[in-house]
Amino acid sequence: MEFLIRLVALIMTAVCTVLNKFLDIILPCKKPNYPPIRDPILLKSVTELSTELRRGELKSVDLVSAYITRIREVNTALNAVVEDRFEEALNEAQLADDFIAKASSEFDRVALFTRYPLLGIPFSVKESCSVKGLSYEVGSIVRKNIKAPQDGDVVELLRAAGGIPMLVSANPEFCMSFETNTVAHGRCLNPYDLRRTTAGSSGGEAALNGSGSTPFGVGSDISGSIRLPAMFCGVFGHKPTGGLISVKGHFPNSATDKNMPKYLQIGPLTRFARDMPLLLEIMAGENKHLLKMNEPVALKDIKIHYAYGYSGLNALTHPMLDFDIKLSILRAVKCFEKAGMQPKQLDLKFLHNCMEVVLVALVDLKGIPSIVTQQAHRQPHMRLLVVEMFNSLIGHSLFTKEALFLELMKRLNALMFESHMEQYRKEAKTIKKQMSTILGNNGVLFVPTFHTSALCFNTSVLNFTGIDIVLLFNVLGFPSTHVPMGLNQRGMPIGFQVIAAPYQDKLCLQIAAELEGAFKGWVPPVPHQLAK
Repeated sequence: MEFLIRLVALIMTAVCTVLNKFLDIILPCKKPNYPPIRDPILLKSVTELSTELRRGELKSVDLVSAYITRIREVNTALNAVVEDRFEEALNEAQLADDFIAKASSEFDRVALFTRYPLLGIPFSVKESCSVKGLSYEVGSIVRKNIKAPQDGDVVELLRAAGGIPMLVSANPEFCMSFETNTVAHGRCLNPYDLRRTTAGSSGGEAALNGSGSTPFGVGSDISGSIRLPAMFCGVFGHKPTGGLISVKGHFPNSATDKNMPKYLQIGPLTRFARDMPLLLEIMAGENKHLLKMNEPVALKDIKIHYAYGYSGLNALTHPMLDFDIKLSILRAVKCFEKAGMQPKQLDLKFLHNCMEVVLVALVDLKGIPSIVTQQAHRQPHMRLLVVEMFNSLIGHSLFTKEALFLELMKRLNALMFESHMEQYRKEAKTIKKQMSTILGNNGVLFVPTFHTSALCFNTSVLNFTGIDIVLLFNVLGFPSTHVPMGLNQRGMPIGFQVIAAPYQDKLCLQIAAELEGAFKGWVPPVPHQLAK
């Protein structure tokens, strides 16, 4: 362990623990002021929508129109949309309807939807993942009016499967925060409590999914940026195996760092766990064979391990887990025990240096542009960074304090000695081998996604010590799925993440689907009276 970084972590943990509890007391939940879902179409999964489109029971134009109406209803409150393409989406929906109408027989329609499994189905995209012609500012005032020159690889694959992008959604500046709040576009608000953040960096996608405003969304994750927003907004989110999915078209990125495609992954956010296998296969493109989705593992053969967090001295420098989140893991464990399985609690003592391991991995990433200079090869002077940090704290900077904080930490080697860093690089490889051995080809691990439910704005930096439990699995390259497990006593979403060994994504998704069946998954922020 590094004494200085752990001392800072201990102080931050103590402050955030007191601050979070204090804010819970003085800031009662501000319930959303948008209407409940009134159209039953919005309560159907992608697989259900695809079936109805194929049978001619639903028109793509009606489906897209219903989601556009819902987005307009909620976005005034949530501020989740950066730029839309509603008119183009409706035109593409009409083309999809015409295409379906030309398939006269049931055989032809089955063949059509086998070739285009998302035909006529709309979706939303995180701004950083590039949709041709739409905003590509990625939360930066300096990049104002920049448009994506072409679709990113994942968006292109989804379009090729018949999907229709409707918009690009909010993310933090350069995706460098787990709080979606920028100088350029303001705050993206949590659909369950308008005083709380959606997390980040896929905050806009999580808000739209959580409010029932998109069938599914495209997010990206380099340090929990899919899973944290999914937790804060009550939906499912999957971070794929490192290197599985192309990140071409994502900004920021690095063309020179070989670890970037492993740490950074693009994946789905959705209200329905049963949609994730299809979406993941489409996003994987030519790599989908690595997932071996056609080789299912029987539920009884899956070995479940679980942990409530770190142990020993390591636990002291991490925030204490909320009781409701611990209980959600226990409920899941008991559920599988009733099914005849034998989950085993795992002591995470071998992760005693996890904080140092993940920070070294982030510091080592090269080729990422600075938010100040906008270039990777020209870093700003340290004095300028400090001045901009001070200005941001008093609201007089073009840049957000969270992104500046991360850039400062990187420049300061995360407060670690260069001579010690090689030790932690080696330890990352050791941890990967240990966890691969523990999980094997049929094991999963339940661990918290975060220590508490959605944070208040401007508190993410103080809660920074809580993110290494998600960031670790980016560094290791393991797949991870956040599973919503209902609401806590404050009415905020809670849940945990399911981890598997590399390329065993199907195990995460299978467990997520089982838990959705048992615990209902997504809970609408505004109750409605409609039946699915």
